[in-house]
Amino acid sequence: MKNTLDSRSYDLAGLYTLSLRLVIGWTYFSAFWRRLVLENKLTPDEAGYIGEKFNHFLPNALGIKPIIEYLVTHPDALETSMITFTIIEAIVGLFIILGLFTRLMSVGIFGLAMGILLGSGWIGTTCLDEWQIGVLGIAGGFVLFLTGSGNFSLDHYFIKTNKKFSQKKWFLWLGSGVLPLPNPKILVLAGSVFIFGITLYTNQYFHGGVWGTLHNKSVKPKIEISNVLLTQSDVTFEVYRTQGADVYGSFLIGIDLLDKNGTILKALDLKDLSKFPKENIRNHYVAKVQPGKHSLIIPLGAKADLTVNLNDILIKGEVHTIRLTDISGIEWTAEIQ
Repeated sequence: MKNTLDSRSYDLAGLYTLSLRLVIGWTYFSAFWRRLVLENKLTPDEAGYIGEKFNHFLPNALGIKPIIEYLVTHPDALETSMITFTIIEAIVGLFIILGLFTRLMSVGIFGLAMGILLGSGWIGTTCLDEWQIGVLGIAGGFVLFLTGSGNFSLDHYFIKTNKKFSQKKWFLWLGSGVLPLPNPKILVLAGSVFIFGITLYTNQYFHGGVWGTLHNKSVKPKIEISNVLLTQSDVTFEVYRTQGADVYGSFLIGIDLLDKNGTILKALDLKDLSKFPKENIRNHYVAKVQPGKHSLIIPLGAKADLTVNLNDILIKGEVHTIRLTDISGIEWTAEIQ
């Protein structure tokens, strides 16, 4: 009698989460659909390559920066990873929609959502969209693990038609049916507290959303200047864009070399930067700094060494400061040590 009641309860729980299952399933399956069916976003060096989007995550990722940096500095490994992730998203999403091995796929949902949260939870120009996708995906994956699938699922079909494997304990853990736990309240409480804790921590870490001052690193660009090297013929420095919108680059319209009194010794304007020699740009990652029609474009997450010729400056040793100017009017400076 108790087993019948438990089975009925899980059937209803799985039924009530049908809309959640379908929506979450499509969220992940659509990644495959967008990248391979509607467009091809898995080809390196083509517009829209998903690897470049992955590069955007790097500057402020939480806990997984070394993994991201390794991949964006090894293009072949990055391409393989992007293809692998896309296939996993397709399988997980489709199986969740079909209600096939629901609990196993819910673990996949949990893992994929965690990756989104840690990698891109800081990105969002108008709202905290990537963070919301991540935390809701984690919570949704956990709920689907607890409930499994009910009616309108292949798991339910296997159980109701008495397929032999559906009576095995492993199927209850990986598919659907009565979760074989003596006291599920402990798992529910522990999992919920853990997920809520991650939600609060990442909300605070990425956006200051729990206490203190709110901040959004996607609103305006920020470029870090480092590794400045001055020689008799040129000055080389590293630029790294760590903040700003991910959907378009920072448009650099000015590079000025100043003496210690602030006098401009050499100035490159937007016309000069639109024709900046490509041989004077050494990109570190797949997101590339490159000259555009009216400026030097620096995508989010891009890092490159820029070399500026000093042949038209009489006294090279007087160069004291580098100043970069964005089209928005924001300026960044670095002194030559």
